[in-house]
Parts: sequence; structure tokens; C-alpha cells
Amino acid sequence: MSWDESLVRIAGYEVETVRKRLAEIMARREVAEMGLVVLDAQIEAEADFIRSDPVAAFHHPGFLAGCKARRMTLLSVLELVLAEEAGARDALVEAFETQKKYENVADGLARRRVQEAARRDNAELDEMGILRAGRASAGA
Repeated sequence: MSWDESLVRIAGYEVETVRKRLAEIMARREVAEMGLVVLDAQIEAEADFIRSDPVAAFHHPGFLAGCKARRMTLLSVLELVLAEEAGARDALVEAFETQKKYENVADGLARRRVQEAARRDNAELDEMGILRAGRASAGA
């Protein structure tokens, strides 16, 4: 394996690594978003419960304070995950660009190798033609 093929493979591995990292980050974002949805559902369920049992309203302010703290925690986690996701997306774009650069270099090298082989073949054919022409003119 040539060095240019190795670079392309390494760049491909880097792209896959960053893709997996981005998928993990997106899964964590979904978990945080789902936590907010569940929290909102719990608040709604508690409000329905309070309507049916007025005695439970005594504990409602404490419940809401706990929900507010949980919401703040979930929002801070979500903010961090979104920032990490943006960084991972940028890293993925950079990894793709690097891979494309290496692929372009490898393609250029392959084209030059083919051109050089064709040039050598043509030179050999020209030389054989000159030798044959020289023999034919010497024999005539």
C-alpha cells in the first residue's frame, strides 16, 4: 500500500470516528430533550391531580420548585450538549475536507503514474519502430 492510499484510509477512519462521536452526542441531546418533555408532562399531571385533590395543593409549591431546579439542570446539560454537537459537526466537516484533499492527491498521483506508464510504453514503441525502420532501410 502506498503512502497516498494510507493517508486516504487514515482520513476515512477519522471521518468515521467523528461520525460516531457526533451520533453519541446527538443521542445525549435527545435524552436531555426527552427529559424536558417528561418534566412538562409530570407538571401537567400534577396540575390535574391538584384539581382533583385540593389537599395536594399544599405540596405544589415545593413540587414546582423541584421541577424548576430539574429544568435548569436539564437546560444547562442541553446547552452544553448543543455546543459539543456544534463542535463535532465542525470537526466532521473538517475531517471530510481533509479526506477529500487526500483523495484528490491520491487521484492525481494515480493519473500521473498512468501517464508516465503510457509515456514509457510510447517511448518503447517509438524505439522499436525506429529500430525496425533502420533495419528495413539497411536491408533495402
